[in-house]
Amino acid sequence: MTRATGRSLELYYIDGRPDGMLTAEMFNWTGHVLMTPRTQIATALARPEASYAGIYLLLGENDDGPLAYIGEGEDISARIRSHDVKKDWWNSAILITAAANKLNKAHVRYLEARLIAEAKSIGRMPLENGVAPSLPGLSEADQGKMEAFLENLLVVLPAVRVDMFIQRARSAPKPAVAAPVMPAAESEVRFVLEAKRAGLVAHATLQGGEFIVEKGSMARLNWEGAWVTGYAQLHAELKRGGVIEEADGRCIFAQSYAFQSPSAAAAVILGRQANGTTEWKHEASGVTYRDWEANRIEAAQVMEPA
Repeated sequence: MTRATGRSLELYYIDGRPDGMLTAEMFNWTGHVLMTPRTQIATALARPEASYAGIYLLLGENDDGPLAYIGEGEDISARIRSHDVKKDWWNSAILITAAANKLNKAHVRYLEARLIAEAKSIGRMPLENGVAPSLPGLSEADQGKMEAFLENLLVVLPAVRVDMFIQRARSAPKPAVAAPVMPAAESEVRFVLEAKRAGLVAHATLQGGEFIVEKGSMARLNWEGAWVTGYAQLHAELKRGGVIEEADGRCIFAQSYAFQSPSAAAAVILGRQANGTTEWKHEASGVTYRDWEANRIEAAQVMEPA
């Protein structure tokens, strides 16, 4: 098994406020990311890097829900000034440039096209962009550089609260062929959630720290809760992105999906706020997720050397 390589990321809160302008840079990467709320856009566009060639994201919402726009420019400050006048739905902007203004027009057009294609394929956030642009012609070397730039960028963006490029859908695992048994490996941990009155059954596994609801699991057709919450938005997002699809008066997971917590998974399935640690049951023992977790922690403490 290949061990994941850690990366060092530096965040800088420009005015010392967690809700103000923020820059993000990664060690050994030439990229520079500036996140600014719309209320500080004039200050952000006065910064030197704002006049560089780069790509930018506008994030906000309209009457239909969350919305984003991905653009590029040789002077992104000029493009954003134009959008600041013409678009009134966005409330924050992400400016992406490179040190010493090393990106050229072809580079930023390539990155824009790739980001639009990535966002559309994931489907977490609707785009105001119309037809996805085609990739510009780049040399093999430049294309490799831009793919490496993009790989690092997709690691940095979630750190500045942009999660529209995180792919949580999971393909079905391939069956192992004559795989050797690893004595130290933990067996697959499975959970089940049943809502008998609603006729819902869902299955999930805990793999690599991810709580993955399996393809074929059931969920409510619509959000039934009394208040609009982040989980209600997630339910709508998964329907919009085709992760859950309507079938026989309910929804079915068309693909496996990695949730950030058992409660997020339970809420989407039940269509209301839910405590996932009590709704999910360990498939083998029948105990709740909460009790299973507590037993696991206690067992780990017992195994620690004195």
